[in-house]
Order: sequence, then structure tokens, then C-alpha cells
Amino acid sequence: MNISSTGLRVLRQIAESGSFTAAATRLGYTQSAVSRQAASLERSAGIALFERRPDGVRLTPAGLTLLRHARTILDCLTAAERDLNDTVPQTELVRLGLFLSAGAAILPSSLTRLAATDPQITVTTTEGTTPSLIRALRAGSIDLAVLTSRPPYRPLDGESPRLHVETVADTELVVAVPSTGEFAGRTEVHVDELVDAPWIVTPASNDEPLLGVWPGLPGRPRIIHSARDWLTKLRLVAGGFGVTTVPSRLSPVLPPGVSLLHVEGAPPEIRRVLVARLPGRPTPEITAVTRAIASTT
Repeated sequence: MNISSTGLRVLRQIAESGSFTAAATRLGYTQSAVSRQAASLERSAGIALFERRPDGVRLTPAGLTLLRHARTILDCLTAAERDLNDTVPQTELVRLGLFLSAGAAILPSSLTRLAATDPQITVTTTEGTTPSLIRALRAGSIDLAVLTSRPPYRPLDGESPRLHVETVADTELVVAVPSTGEFAGRTEVHVDELVDAPWIVTPASNDEPLLGVWPGLPGRPRIIHSARDWLTKLRLVAGGFGVTTVPSRLSPVLPPGVSLLHVEGAPPEIRRVLVARLPGRPTPEITAVTRAIASTT
């Protein structure tokens, strides 16, 4: 096969982003350039590498096989460039991905603990939805991911080999409400009382459904505000502009004016916090970061 490093980078980015358009944006290429690289890869491999689907692009089994080799080749090229430029890293790098609420609830304490136990490790972070972080793991763009899973806790994806997954915590989903007004002084709310509540949500995407509305809410929710940023959502709650769901682990970082209520009259909603990585023996640095996360959740 005659495959360029550019083609391998395009393959990795398509695997991570799930579409030719998103891959082109992240790489700074035109979409037609990415499409040409993808077609060239398939001609050189002599087999289909990409599966075009209504919800985006996924790698075929052959594409996943090539991706595993691409990760190794691109890592070797990076190491060669570093050696040629005589730039020896002073620290060991771990690239960590986190689902959206984990940054506030988990990241600061984990990094503080890691700085005390393993100061030679540098962690870089990126946020994303659980599906996008799984793609980034498969593509080799991150080394470790903090993910969330809801019952019935199915495998994170259907790809092979299976990701190595550790459960680090279970947390209850609760409702964030203004500390004043109709819910003032309460610790519980019946699900029927939430039917007509004004909801503040995170917009739905192809990756994940609408977030912020109680999953077992009877009837159609009345959505007032939509925001991706957790602080924006919670500030809106504090101002009395609506309610939203949050994992109970966010309680230490709530802004003033926000209270958390357990929901009665509906089955409890438990969210599992996971740490995932590619299968195989982890590096000592990945093990240390995993340990720091597990010890603070």
C-alpha cells in the first residue's frame, strides 16, 4: 500500500469526528480535500474503509484495523520529529477527555491529587459528549476518557476490541431548582409537580438526546432555555428562570441560590461514572491518572 501520513491523519480525524465535514473543519482542509484523501486511502487499501450512514461516517472493520496501525505510525512520526528537533519532553503527557459536567465535579480535585503524587505527569483535557469521546479514544486522539452511562449500562460501543472500562462512581440524578419560590426549603419533589415546570436544557444532537429534563417526566416538557454551558444553566436556575437536572456530585460547586431536590414518584435515575481506555497494558502515567480520578469520585 502507498499511504501518506496525511491520509492517516485524515483517517484518524474522520474516526474521531464522525463526519467528513467535521474532520475537514478540525484539520483546516476543505471537505473535498478530505473526501479525496478518503477515496485515495480506499483505493490504496483495496477495500472499503468508511461506512456512510444517515448519522455520519463510521469506519468499517477494515478501517478500524488500519486505524490501529495509523495510531502507531503517527505516534512514531511524532517521536521522530521530536528527536530530530532535539526536544525531549520534561514531563509525561496524558490526554484526558471528560463528559461535560465532569470538569467541575471531578477534574480540579483529580489534578490536585495527581500533582501531589505524580508531579512528572502533565494532563491536557478536552470536553465532549460520551459518544464523541469514545470516537476520540478509538482514533488515538486522547489516552483516557471519563464517561457517563445510564441504565441498563450497555457496552459503550459495538466496536472490537472492546474498550477497557472501570467504574469509578455511581451518582444520582436530581433536579436543580431556585432556592426561593415554590420549592424553597424542600429536599424532595414529586415527579407530577414537574410536569408544568419551565426546563433549562442542553440541546440534543446526533450523539446524545436532550439533557436537562427529568427522563421519566409525564407528558411533553415545557422548555424555556437551552444552553450547553453548565454554569449558564445553573445561573439561570439561581435567577428563578427554570429548573434542570444535574448529577448530585455537582452539589459542592453549585452557585448561590440553587437547591437540589430528589424526585419522588419515579424510579431513581442513577448515572455511572466510568474511566475508559484502549485495551492492552496501560502506561504507568495512564494508571496514575486513573487512580487519581478514582480516588476523588
